[in-house]
Amino acid sequence: MGLIKYNTNDYRPTSFRSFVDRFFNDEFVGGSVPTFSPKVDIAETEKQFEVQLHVPGMKKGDFNIDLNADQITVSGERKFENEKNEKNYHSVESYYGSFSRTFYLPDVINKDKVDASYQDGILIITLPKDEKKVTKKQIAVK
Repeated sequence: MGLIKYNTNDYRPTSFRSFVDRFFNDEFVGGSVPTFSPKVDIAETEKQFEVQLHVPGMKKGDFNIDLNADQITVSGERKFENEKNEKNYHSVESYYGSFSRTFYLPDVINKDKVDASYQDGILIITLPKDEKKVTKKQIAVK
């Protein structure tokens, strides 16, 4: 059994082969361009759904939230603000750019009471359930 060297730095290849693979798969040769897509957590309680998007470094006005008949779309842009002559970046690991995430909504959502807040780098969208539409049905086994 051979040991494989663990590499925590994606920009420093562990072998010549991985260096060549990375070179030919990089974006300037036609590979995929890394895109910014915020991480999302979705939780449900008896009264609501909660969607949390992890987007540090943005402002409240940077988001667009569109609510359609059966889906909600969150979009925005995280910009890289390079202060010229003040900082000389050696490494940038954060993702920047435009993003758009769409989520399909269940029928029980009360669309008139949907709310959004942004604090500590997390956009929280609260989707309350409509109590009139929430029906639990117990099915007896025969």
